[in-house]
Amino acid sequence: MARDLSPLRNRLFFTTEDVVVLLGMDQRSAQVLCSRYVKNGLFIRLKKDFYVLEQNWTNYSREDFLHITNFLQVPSYISLMTALSIYGVTTQVQRDYFESVSLRRTISYTVRGKVFNFHKVKRGYYFGFQKRNGIFIASKEKAFVDAVYLCSFGRYPLDLSSLDVGALDKKEVLKISEIFPKRTIEAVKEICGIS
Repeated sequence: MARDLSPLRNRLFFTTEDVVVLLGMDQRSAQVLCSRYVKNGLFIRLKKDFYVLEQNWTNYSREDFLHITNFLQVPSYISLMTALSIYGVTTQVQRDYFESVSLRRTISYTVRGKVFNFHKVKRGYYFGFQKRNGIFIASKEKAFVDAVYLCSFGRYPLDLSSLDVGALDKKEVLKISEIFPKRTIEAVKEICGIS
């Protein structure tokens, strides 16, 4: 017998605990239902105990996916080329690709053609972001420094030819980069044409 899933329709994503509360069932039944509905294609599992309704997924906007990205790994913030694309600092358009900086681990989730990449950084480098429209996102200068930092250590493929460094506040870029390793600072100066 099919269950009424309407209480889940207004949820961007949900867990088995949400299913327990919203559909009024016990934990074990909720786990069985989620597993069965993933197999039947009604739910999409993004990671362990993190689901979306299939019918919602196909209608999500880019902003919805950015919100989901923030919750896939907590804490994290949108950064790198994804943020630079949002700010118009790169000509790269990342429709189905979402990049974040995280404190927990470097990991990638690929779901139905969407890729969610998380790059771990040290706690001292985890700053320079704000909440905009409910989404934690780096400033354009911090997104740039994050990308140069990871690239300078061979951990990120930065497409320099796509960047419009003239759109960045170079004083702010230098200020942000001060606490990063010397290799990163030198790379920032070279890319920005700062002597």
